[in-house]
Amino acid sequence: MEKARILIVDDEEAARVGLSEIVTAWGYETRTAGDGLEAMEVAADFYPTAVITDVLMPRLNGFGLLARIHEEYPSTAVILLTGQGSIEDAVRAVKEEGAFYYFEKPINTRQLNMVLQRAIEQASTRHENTLLRRRLEDYGVFGKLVGDSHAMRQIYTVIEQVASSAVSVLITGESGTGKEVVAQTIHQLSPRATRPFVGINCSAIPESLMESELFGHERGAFTGAISRREGCFELANSGTLFLDEIAEMPVMLQAKLLRVLEERKVRKLGSPKESPVDVRVLAATNKDPVEAVRRGELREDLLYRLNVIHIKLPPLRERREDIPLLIEHMVRELSERHQRPARIVSPEVLETFARHSWPGNVRELRNVIEHAIVVCEGQRIEKQHLPSQMYDGRVFRNEDSISLPIPISLEEAERQLILKTLIRTSNNKTRAADLLQISLKTLHNKLKAYREENEE
Repeated sequence: MEKARILIVDDEEAARVGLSEIVTAWGYETRTAGDGLEAMEVAADFYPTAVITDVLMPRLNGFGLLARIHEEYPSTAVILLTGQGSIEDAVRAVKEEGAFYYFEKPINTRQLNMVLQRAIEQASTRHENTLLRRRLEDYGVFGKLVGDSHAMRQIYTVIEQVASSAVSVLITGESGTGKEVVAQTIHQLSPRATRPFVGINCSAIPESLMESELFGHERGAFTGAISRREGCFELANSGTLFLDEIAEMPVMLQAKLLRVLEERKVRKLGSPKESPVDVRVLAATNKDPVEAVRRGELREDLLYRLNVIHIKLPPLRERREDIPLLIEHMVRELSERHQRPARIVSPEVLETFARHSWPGNVRELRNVIEHAIVVCEGQRIEKQHLPSQMYDGRVFRNEDSISLPIPISLEEAERQLILKTLIRTSNNKTRAADLLQISLKTLHNKLKAYREENEE
């Protein structure tokens, strides 16, 4: 990983050399300057991550340097070193002019080390924001999110606003709209970007194992617990935890989750003590959260705790103007990944895409393009390269249908429909439940009953 670059500015040679040696020992790359004007000359080649500057200097003092740095290097954090006579001005510089911090001389080096770490994290976040904004202007790409529509630009704005904070965010939208990608982008733009990002799908873990998965367990905590295991909160400590399909979490466990979020402490199964955790929680659901509360699937108090900021992703059918940009981005990425020659899409394919309703949203579009790229032998993707569900713009073709003998019981017909739908979605139970218009819990119960019947 590239070292952070620290520019140290002081007109007293002994002070700047001594501080430079200390900061270098912390693992940073350093340069020094004797005043503000020299510092700007050094910065032109050095491009500092952070500047530590004395306030009282000839030619250009620390406050003047602060203004120049913010104008020419907006991502760079500035830390001021001040004597007794200029403390009031330094406080104002922090509150009103964007200085990151100020220290009164003599400096507490231990405290400076901690502040410098935070300053570097903030500077890196600002720099990443600048790069992402530039990519958005040039290509319509924001992190891993693609789209230039008004709806997506509004979402990008909210992501930028909340990324630097530690507030909880609830992300809603249909399956396949990119909820986890939004969570990853928030993490990428946050001061926690270099720390762990841990994601867990609450609908994919059996209820009996969910508590252990979240909070961890000690050896012997239950039958089969042969060793100590860290839970997701511990794994994500100092980073971000993404709880996907939060409305599928058992309600009793939601109460324990709420307690952890409120007290910022976690207790492993089988442990007598709690351990502090520093985790930012992002959550997502493909359900209307208010309706989920009404149906008793989501605790109201947990919703209030998670829904500090709400980001609602639009389905692809409501932002069709983004489809050409998504296609271009996906074709380029997937062709490189699979080392295939496909580079462009024919007008007939674009017309087919424009007519399609995209019930699986961006995920479905990606799967369709990936299929076409793999089977296409040339540079141009034609209609015959598309998978069967794109025929005449319908979701299913005849081979995706089921034939049922008469007579047949309603229960058996339902079983065949459920199993066929799971095959169609490659065993994606969340997607299958959406297509069948039943809850994920109902689908799990049906499959459990089928397994028990087979065992009998």
